[in-house]
Amino acid sequence: MQAPKELLAIHTNMPAVIPPAIDAAALAGAPVPAGLSADEKHAYEQLAGFYKNVYYAFFMGTRPQTLTALADSPVGLATFMIDHDARSLELISRSFNGVSEGLSRDDVLDNITLFWLTNTGVSAARLYWERKLGFFTPKGVRIPVAASAFPDELYQAPRSWAEQAYPNLIHYNKLPKGGHFAAWEQPKLLSEELRAGFKSLRK
Repeated sequence: MQAPKELLAIHTNMPAVIPPAIDAAALAGAPVPAGLSADEKHAYEQLAGFYKNVYYAFFMGTRPQTLTALADSPVGLATFMIDHDARSLELISRSFNGVSEGLSRDDVLDNITLFWLTNTGVSAARLYWERKLGFFTPKGVRIPVAASAFPDELYQAPRSWAEQAYPNLIHYNKLPKGGHFAAWEQPKLLSEELRAGFKSLRK
């Protein structure tokens, strides 16, 4: 949004593209609006499902400093971090059920340990407190944008909404797998997306 001259472009794997009226309807739990394409309907259903279980975000956004268990108990921290959203919980839980796709048990425990040793569980929650704009609606970004739409993200951003939100969209791709924590779960796919997204800007 600030677009300093040194910033040539950005890449995002959770594009803020949901039209405000659509976002408000999903938050209210309204039926799927008429006139949506198949991809837009799918994104709406994902977002509406997420909003039904978004209490952790509301809590962090209104009472971040009361999350004392994140600093007092490694079990409390682990529980909070593993149970993010319904789909992420499923993807993370696979590592404890012997499924090798994506994350290993060590990956999950390393991530929790990083927050525990640095005592940043509570301070990380302040992102939700300090935000001034909606998470999912367009922000008026005018610089070049590369967007990767992972299927198990909170919503898989449709190309149509990405093109509306980012008038200078230089790359868009729907990925076959990956969720909200794509850099953690699917680092190879994400790194390939970064290279592809910025390829046109290389000199």
